Amino acid sequence: MSQRGRSPRRGMCAAVLSLEAITLGLTTPVMITIADVDVATALAVGVGLMLACLLVAGMLRGEWAYGLGWAIQVAAVGLGFVVPLMFVLGGIFALLWGTAYLLGRKIERERAAAYAALDAQIAAEGDDQA
Repeated sequence: MSQRGRSPRRGMCAAVLSLEAITLGLTTPVMITIADVDVATALAVGVGLMLACLLVAGMLRGEWAYGLGWAIQVAAVGLGFVVPLMFVLGGIFALLWGTAYLLGRKIERERAAAYAALDAQIAAEGDDQA
């Protein structure tokens, strides 16, 4: 894939979701041992959120997938009602997600403007030579 086709937002957001998947997967044993959550429920929530992170990280080519990423952030913070430390960890990942999303959009806009200027310069040089 060419440099123009790579999305910095997608790469950064996918990295955040991949790291968050590990954290959410590790909440499963914490829910079982410390929070006394039923094993089936803990597996469904912990492993379910972990798989959701990994699936959404792979689907970030569509703009709609970023909405799912925001929903995962809400769920991760909401998990704090079961495991209080998740208020902190979920908040950190939500902050990382938001930063990756907003910074990635800014980089994409600036990169598009730079490539448009470069293309205009190349076209102008081509017209001068003709």
